[in-house]
Amino acid sequence: MAYTEDRSTWFEGQGLWQHVPESDWKDWVWQLKNRITTIDQLEKYMVLTTEERRGIAFAGSKLALAITPYFFNLIDRNDPNCPIRLQLIPREGESITSQEEMLDSLGEDEHSPVPGLVHRYPDRVLFLVTDRCASYCRYCTRSRLVSNAQDYNFHPEYEQGLRYIESHPEIRDVLLSGGDPLLLSDKKLEHLISRLRAIKHVEFIRIGSRIPVFLPQRITPALCEIFKKYGPIWMSIHVNHPKEATAELKDACERLSFAGVPLGNQSVLLRGVNDDAEVMKALVHRLLRMRVRPYYLYQMDLITGGSHFKVDVRKGIEIIQALRGHTTGYAVPQYVIDAPGGGGKVPVNPEYVEKITDEEIVFHNYEGRQFRYPLKSTPVAAAGEPIRVNAKAGAAVAHDDVAGACDI
Repeated sequence: MAYTEDRSTWFEGQGLWQHVPESDWKDWVWQLKNRITTIDQLEKYMVLTTEERRGIAFAGSKLALAITPYFFNLIDRNDPNCPIRLQLIPREGESITSQEEMLDSLGEDEHSPVPGLVHRYPDRVLFLVTDRCASYCRYCTRSRLVSNAQDYNFHPEYEQGLRYIESHPEIRDVLLSGGDPLLLSDKKLEHLISRLRAIKHVEFIRIGSRIPVFLPQRITPALCEIFKKYGPIWMSIHVNHPKEATAELKDACERLSFAGVPLGNQSVLLRGVNDDAEVMKALVHRLLRMRVRPYYLYQMDLITGGSHFKVDVRKGIEIIQALRGHTTGYAVPQYVIDAPGGGGKVPVNPEYVEKITDEEIVFHNYEGRQFRYPLKSTPVAAAGEPIRVNAKAGAAVAHDDVAGACDI
């Protein structure tokens, strides 16, 4: 059945927590303290499937269970296939590892010169500053270290990381990630950002965070003042389905935008969540209305226990084809595969080019209509007639001046 939604409405309210004072509900610390983290808490609100119960039993040794009250409200508790439910509640499939899957699917540990820092690209680094998140995505690329369920014992060394960046003048771009950097206190976050901003060769500071999505209450005026003070700080949020685009998230994105934070979105292509062109179109339209530019659509990384989320790459290309030309250009993300083992992001695009010769490029548009674009220029005379070049003299003459020239 085709996906439909009421484009004029945005989910809002306290849902199952109507009894909680509004001041508590809007307090991000209260949200964290009252996360759902056990099977008993889940069963207080919903009936779990056998597959979910088995997944939760395994989660303690794979990736912890945690869902903020705010985000739990978005789950359809009567639908086991709810796209929000699929992302947050463990399933038995997490215990099954396929031959192609890897614990460190992007080879981050191999490219880590100091603990918590990944230097894969020439001019930029990934700075992992925590192993904690507000809620845990079941397809997490860093499930080996996030939540420490697998005893990775991740301990970021901020000073070592900062000194490495200071001593490498080729680094102009630093991405703070984790875990989720916005779980750090304002004081700790400001310390890191101020230190980075003081490094002359660091031009570009960005943050990868799903906190605005899981915990929009965290986007406080005080936090926004930090971003204003040291800006521009760029931010990539992570929204996978239009149901996640709530009134609270919209307001949080507005606060960030007014603080001078340019916003992009990174989605992961997930089976049963957003592997549908109409769902993706609804998502990117809502993102733009929230001041967020769709940035990347990721093919899911080859993490252990993730095969039940995997979507055929051809489906991803089909989705991009359904967007390109059929909606605003700003709404079309770049579909990429993060090369397994640490090869970096590789764009995966629909094929529009049919042929390239020395004379022309032949291609088709989103409607399938064929076009030709000449690669060579033919000079024309002032009167608008083609010019022929005298090969011997190297002079250009109009056709009218050539003996025997026919009218054109």
